Amino acid sequence: MTYFFETYGCQMNTAESAALDLVLKERGWQAAENGETADLVLLNTCSVRETAEKRVLGRLAQYAALKKKRPFTLVVAGCMAQRLGEGLKERAGAVDYVMGTSSRSVFPLILEAVEQGKRELHLSGEKPVFAFSSSHLEEGRFRSFVPIMHGCNNFCSYCIVPYVRGREISRDPSSIKEEIRLLASRGVREITLLGQNVNTYRWEGEGGTLDFPGLLELAARETEGSPIEWIRFLSANPKDFSRRTIEVMAGNRVFCRHLHLCVQHGSNRMLRAMNRRYTRESYLDLAAEIRRAMPDVSLSTDILVGFPGETEADLEETLSLMEEVRFLYAYMYHYNPREGTAACDLPGRIPEAAKRERLARVIALQKRHTRELLENRIGMKENVLIEGISRKNADELITRTEKDEMVVVSGSPSLIGSFARVTLSSLRGNTFRSKEINLCLGD
Repeated sequence: MTYFFETYGCQMNTAESAALDLVLKERGWQAAENGETADLVLLNTCSVRETAEKRVLGRLAQYAALKKKRPFTLVVAGCMAQRLGEGLKERAGAVDYVMGTSSRSVFPLILEAVEQGKRELHLSGEKPVFAFSSSHLEEGRFRSFVPIMHGCNNFCSYCIVPYVRGREISRDPSSIKEEIRLLASRGVREITLLGQNVNTYRWEGEGGTLDFPGLLELAARETEGSPIEWIRFLSANPKDFSRRTIEVMAGNRVFCRHLHLCVQHGSNRMLRAMNRRYTRESYLDLAAEIRRAMPDVSLSTDILVGFPGETEADLEETLSLMEEVRFLYAYMYHYNPREGTAACDLPGRIPEAAKRERLARVIALQKRHTRELLENRIGMKENVLIEGISRKNADELITRTEKDEMVVVSGSPSLIGSFARVTLSSLRGNTFRSKEINLCLGD
């Protein structure tokens, strides 16, 4: 039997789709080239923004039309499935199964029903309990996500994640170690520890309490002498980013010199309204402390403009914070209300035209910073991980630096999955070009 996945949203969804993919392969299923020919189609969905849900509903309408021509099983998983539940079947009648973020344990039962040709699956009335998968490796990849947490306790006023993923659950460190060992045995070169807020990781067991810095030390030990040479982590909330975490990173070169440190806004008034629980000043102090410990680190961020009540002065504070920190890149967006969040009922909605105009100014400034930072790097020598073949030129390879910069260089596909040394020769858009490539020692 065959299957096809469509994955929307964050890195956690990507990791969870990879875990579901492994379940299918273990049962002997084959991946289809597209949803038009598959026996089972699964949409792993996102609810962070309304536009993401609208996109999924559009795809479901297309699959509903396809179902009139041929039979297949349609599954909706992820955050949108968790938020809407069985009500999703009423909005999109072609859906056969709705599998929320805590219901992945029923996936083998769904597959069994499909394999046996059953039209319906009767589940017990017990509330499903979230469980981490043992592996999240995408076949053929040299980079892999390793989820260490699920859920979020922060309740930022604009964010729906705590409502669709539930409270924070930390993964057993022994399970994390086993996955790292498995990934190393498969030749993985880079891992990213993943969670909605990795900084609050906390495991209490017979051996005592393990916090996030302790987990970083554990991961570093597990990768010693293995093919895994780079470790990253996402996402980091500034309010929980400890000095000990900085010390662990700075003291071990296995940790890439890049951090995604979400700021969201530069105005204390807006940060309070967003329930971010840190200040502009504490964020700037943290960024400065990180750079003192790791002068070669690059920083990226998320920026949200047009939040209810935002004034021109608030926006100027965001722009000035950007000028001070100078992020390598940023994910920038304007506020759209999400039903069920605290901010949905806030007064002082900003008109759409004003939101778009403010966002355009933020984007323009970030583009300038990105360009200046990248231009200043031309001529530098960097280690890169060779990730694949360029889509634009089959004779060129796509590589990435530890600072999360893309570099294109001519080379043989046989080098994919290796570390190499390149010189950043020129810049095309936001992608570096290199004229030469040298394999790093050991590759």
